[in-house]
Amino acid sequence: MKAHQVDFSRMSVTRSIIASSLPLIVAELVNLLYSQVDRIYISRIEGTGALALTGVGLCLPVISLISAFARLFGSNGGGPLCAIELGRGNEKEAENILASSFTLTMITAVLISFIVVVFNRPILYLFGASDQTFQYARDYLVVYVLGTVPVLISLTLTPFINALGYSSVGMAGVVIGAVTNIILDPVFIFLFRMGVRGAAVATVISQCASALFVIIFLRGRNLPIRLRFGSLDRKRCGKIIMLGTSGFTMGATNSVVQLVCNKCASIWGGDLYVGVMTILNSIREIFSTPINGLSGGASPVMSFNYGKGDGRKVMKASNMLLVMMLSYTAVIWALIYLFPDPFINLFSNDEALTNAAHHALQLYFFGFIFMSPHMSGQQTFVALGYAKQAVFFSLFRKVIIVVPLTILLPYFFGVDGVVLAEPISNVLGGIATYSAMRLTVFRRLKKNL
Repeated sequence: MKAHQVDFSRMSVTRSIIASSLPLIVAELVNLLYSQVDRIYISRIEGTGALALTGVGLCLPVISLISAFARLFGSNGGGPLCAIELGRGNEKEAENILASSFTLTMITAVLISFIVVVFNRPILYLFGASDQTFQYARDYLVVYVLGTVPVLISLTLTPFINALGYSSVGMAGVVIGAVTNIILDPVFIFLFRMGVRGAAVATVISQCASALFVIIFLRGRNLPIRLRFGSLDRKRCGKIIMLGTSGFTMGATNSVVQLVCNKCASIWGGDLYVGVMTILNSIREIFSTPINGLSGGASPVMSFNYGKGDGRKVMKASNMLLVMMLSYTAVIWALIYLFPDPFINLFSNDEALTNAAHHALQLYFFGFIFMSPHMSGQQTFVALGYAKQAVFFSLFRKVIIVVPLTILLPYFFGVDGVVLAEPISNVLGGIATYSAMRLTVFRRLKKNL
């Protein structure tokens, strides 16, 4: 398969980041369609749309937790380590890292499928389901987890394609799955009258298409490394898991935060505010997606040049990432504050739900710009293999700040307190993460120069 490759060693830092990021941003936006299209169609099921949307929203913490394993073995674990070894010219070790990550992913996916299928009832009630919403949540989740193997294969292996410089190929794999999902969603939901279960079936089939494409590409003979099953060397797996724990923590704590938010929203506002949280999380996913694409594009640039020993390019890439993110998040913050309703109406036309979501959305996105220093600092830690720092600041923002505030603030501000924790964590977490990165990583790089 012929595809355009980004040459991290010869292209300028700015061009490398842009060339890597643009396909990833497109891929992330298209990948977002998997869940967003589901929710848009589900919200318009006649008679039960609002309740069905709330039920699917209860599945989001579980889905976030499943996706976190892709970060553990892929984008935050094996992916950066693979790019560092490619920068050093050690293709054999890079291939071993790919093989180990793939094997770990397959084992984990099978275990997750079994656990969720068997224990879906207590899991969903733990995550805030009521007797009215449980049926919709179960119908979606059980089908979705049966496709955990292709879901995790696709999400885990794509960062290795990006590490090789083929971000456009990674984009193509995601686009194939998303287009399939867009076509199949209305067929299964409305034509076959499968409702929520049909949305999950369409998503699983789509992920199978993406996973097959990724596997075929990484088995290509013209690549410096090829996909294969690998023996699980303890030391290598330990490095992958240690570095990947930061990304897993981010995904897992997102799941915990969603759980706590759903519980608190249910206590202080009932099922209506669980639906509001579903809308807020959906809109946040939309606008966080380009940030993830920028991070994913900058990461292999930093990792490759770090492995090559070019600290100047590493710092320049980190600075460029921050500037790009600040520009983007400032625009989005203003857009959400001035025009919240068009985004809310994407997910619901229920009057009570949209009215409640209007004020909550403006509060939730306050200080969105401070996501930039947090994400750029965190991605620099990950790209360079600073596992301990990456893990700590993942925990710091979500577990130490968001969870306690989500529980405590409603006692002072009512249901508004449930959403206020997010902007507060953006400010505190952003300042702390970026300051620590400059004082540790940049200081060490400058000393080496």
